[in-house]
Amino acid sequence: MPKIHRPRMGSLAYSPRKRAKSPVPKYHAWPAYRGEPALQGFAGYKVGMTHVIMADDHAHSPNEGKDIMVPVTVIEVPDMRVAAIRVYRHDTYGNHVLTEVWADSFDKELGRRLILPKNNNREEAEKKIREALEADKIVDVVALTYTRPSVLTGVPKKVPDLMETRIDGGSMTERFEYGLSMLGKDFDIQSLFKVGQYTDVTAITTGKGIQGPVKRWGVHLRKRKHSRGKKKRHVGTLGPWSPHHVRWQVPMMGQMGYHQRTEFNKRLLKIGEDGADITPKGGFVNYGEVRARYVLVKGSVPGPAKRLIRIRHAMRLGEHKIREPAIGFVSLESNQG
Repeated sequence: MPKIHRPRMGSLAYSPRKRAKSPVPKYHAWPAYRGEPALQGFAGYKVGMTHVIMADDHAHSPNEGKDIMVPVTVIEVPDMRVAAIRVYRHDTYGNHVLTEVWADSFDKELGRRLILPKNNNREEAEKKIREALEADKIVDVVALTYTRPSVLTGVPKKVPDLMETRIDGGSMTERFEYGLSMLGKDFDIQSLFKVGQYTDVTAITTGKGIQGPVKRWGVHLRKRKHSRGKKKRHVGTLGPWSPHHVRWQVPMMGQMGYHQRTEFNKRLLKIGEDGADITPKGGFVNYGEVRARYVLVKGSVPGPAKRLIRIRHAMRLGEHKIREPAIGFVSLESNQG
């Protein structure tokens, strides 16, 4: 009798599938940038999805020049603020924080996120960093930036989300001086990104709790003859007798969802100022009305509504170029059903 072969069920690409440590995604890599010093990322909150009618501007597309319907994700992006400048040094064991320069004043809500430094000797910290810059011991300069959800009505919290945003461009000294000039100031998404630009979007996916192998890995249900009683949603075998060990590749129950995921080359179709131009009748489901600045991202974005979304410049840009999209219509029909 011939042996039946079939591919294993489910992808092992992201194993082990553990819960994310924090709802704030972390970037371990940033794209190369040449130019004047600038911040490389921004953050906002996911609102929901709608669709627009725009002209297809992709060269050699079957619908080039014609109007097409495009699904878009709405992200509310109020101004962010720089709380501190952090520099990293390198030794045998990797990169480590040398010191930080904190702003002179903070939002009162930021004190609910972390213990703010009371005895902040800014002059001493700057002197220490400048000495390290002269000795060429600094390998990276980042800004501690935080969001301001208190100005939104769709996000039911006031506590800001704190994150590291890399400063790139020019020499290390120029990056540090640029960071000092931004300390304690606001910056908006329009100062970092342009309409039509391709970006990378990172978020924590929707959590689904503990799930079995059928839903988590797509394992087939066991047939009546091969199941005992009602145990039809179990995996067929845990592996051979020898070696006497269950391998990690075996589909097992465990955490599903609430993982950090990055989607590459997501196009920014619009950056708007008035939320009334995009809010549908009755507001967005599970969010409400958009009141601050917003962006429209082509396609879907990980995570549920109200999830923190981080945006950075594209790492795998390839041949994509910035093109101003021609949007003719934005759907404002109710999503309430």
